[in-house]
Amino acid sequence: MSAVVTPKILLPIDSINKEKWAVIACDQFTSEPEYWDKLKMYVDNVPSTYHLILPEAYLDGEIKHKITKINYNMDLYLKNNMFEEHEGFVLVERQTPYVERRLGLVIAIDLEMYEYEPGKKGKIAATEKTVPERIPPRVQIREKAPIELPHVLVLLDDQGQDIIGNLYKNKKKYKKLYDFKLNMNGGYIKGYEIKNTQSIIDQIDALPNDLNLIVGDGNHSLASAKVCWENIKKNLKPEERINHPARYALVELISLYDEGLTFEPIHRVLFNTDLSLIRILENRLSGEGELEVYFDGEVLKLSVPANPFIAIKQIQEVLDEYLEKNKFAEIDFVHGIDSLKKIVKANHDAIGITMPALDREKLLPYIRENGVLPRKSFSLGEAEEKRYYLEGKKILY
Repeated sequence: MSAVVTPKILLPIDSINKEKWAVIACDQFTSEPEYWDKLKMYVDNVPSTYHLILPEAYLDGEIKHKITKINYNMDLYLKNNMFEEHEGFVLVERQTPYVERRLGLVIAIDLEMYEYEPGKKGKIAATEKTVPERIPPRVQIREKAPIELPHVLVLLDDQGQDIIGNLYKNKKKYKKLYDFKLNMNGGYIKGYEIKNTQSIIDQIDALPNDLNLIVGDGNHSLASAKVCWENIKKNLKPEERINHPARYALVELISLYDEGLTFEPIHRVLFNTDLSLIRILENRLSGEGELEVYFDGEVLKLSVPANPFIAIKQIQEVLDEYLEKNKFAEIDFVHGIDSLKKIVKANHDAIGITMPALDREKLLPYIRENGVLPRKSFSLGEAEEKRYYLEGKKILY
């Protein structure tokens, strides 16, 4: 049985302003609420996926009311026929402030084929360790939601075959579904309707390795979808499980070798801490590699292992131990050196730790041999390059 299925994709109707409809993934700019405040003012009260998500910058405090409002808005959009349905895939052409073109394919994956827990193997695997406490809020949003909006990016090991690139070469044959500028410096996006999906599924199924699909972005969101499906299927008969919409999650598939796909480090910033943390890092880490640490207007050098996979693992182990012993300290994960510097400068008790970039050629071999990486080990591009919520899919009858 294939891990890839053909979805019925929901897109906003033509009369909706697409530039205000599409907004960036909810887990971006978490320490920069001013980004989300500005976005909120921009979308105002018009139809927008902003009203259908909960930015993690706003996760502090009471979220029950916010989740109720999100689910209400989803129902409202459906009742007011704000979506049109397209059965098939969507070929995505994305331009960002950093790359001229990145190609993707919006598909659905079978959550029965996906595993994120250590030790479990599926046709689709997580790349990074999930944090248990980050899953419940996402489950709360999803469990009563009638639709899903994906920001999950799944990487495809199609070396030498260029499955998505070959579709793009024939883009003139396909109906254009959208073509517009993304807000908040997100670049530009175009989408093409792909109705003949079975031949694509067959190509993916015929790839030589047992593991050809790994989650590049959105590990926690997909894990939450898996949890929700496991809860739903407990009350279903075997025949009812086959076609239940919650069993299938909408994602964007990107070739691991796409020239527009860049692997960027995700930096760490620790709040409510002091120089003692830096001394701990200096004592515990060593090697031929070197990273920068920002604190109180200073830039310090930190020696780490030259192998980035090992360096990330060791750094995160030290930080996890520190956070366990220092309950007032908090961690955030930041995209981009400029954002890291900005946050540290604005918080006198913050320490910014730069992280090394991973080699894409070594990622899948590492996952196949060792399993998941520490959480937030890499980013597919900078923050502005993340997936924007645009397409949707029903997950409840």
